[in-house]
Amino acid sequence: MPSGAPKGENCLVEMDSKAGDLFSAEDAHPTGTGGAGILAKLWLPKGFSASMAKEWIDRRRLSIRPWASFVDQRKFSKPRNFGEFCQRVVKNVEVYNSNYTFIFLGLILYCIISSPMLLIALAVFAGAFYIIHLKSQESKLVVLGKELTVPHQMSLAGAVSLPVFWLAGAGAAVFWVLGATLFVIGSHAAFRELEGSDIEELLMEPV
Repeated sequence: MPSGAPKGENCLVEMDSKAGDLFSAEDAHPTGTGGAGILAKLWLPKGFSASMAKEWIDRRRLSIRPWASFVDQRKFSKPRNFGEFCQRVVKNVEVYNSNYTFIFLGLILYCIISSPMLLIALAVFAGAFYIIHLKSQESKLVVLGKELTVPHQMSLAGAVSLPVFWLAGAGAAVFWVLGATLFVIGSHAAFRELEGSDIEELLMEPV
């Protein structure tokens, strides 16, 4: 009888080793400099990485004001005059900048999720851009004697997916997001009373 692990266990060990190779950092990067497995194989624009996006989000999260204070109804009132209105808008946009950013991103996400056609259009754009980029890696894409750069590739992908965006009503979606953002942020910035420290800071500013 042969020694060692049973045949079934050998099969499992072989599958595990293959899975390890699939997600290994060595294979994740063509130059062997490391990476993050399969996720590292996904192409990102030059100069941009997932870590940069995460770092940007983390900075925003650290500077965000407490949401309980952000929506505290006791701190909302009508501005007494136009001067106070302008002061509130300018200062609140500065103070609650991170909160407003997440509100804007939330409205974009809601708009995309609530529109299946828009999801399809974004998928078509991403697919077209990815295919064009793969082709450019295999051989340089030259149009009218000029090599296609990353912005040119994105423009070409946008042109390919433009009919789908048009069918999905992307223009109306963009105007809806902008309108909703201006209404929500503008209303909050205008009616949210300034904190005592913010008022003192305004008074100390040179005229």
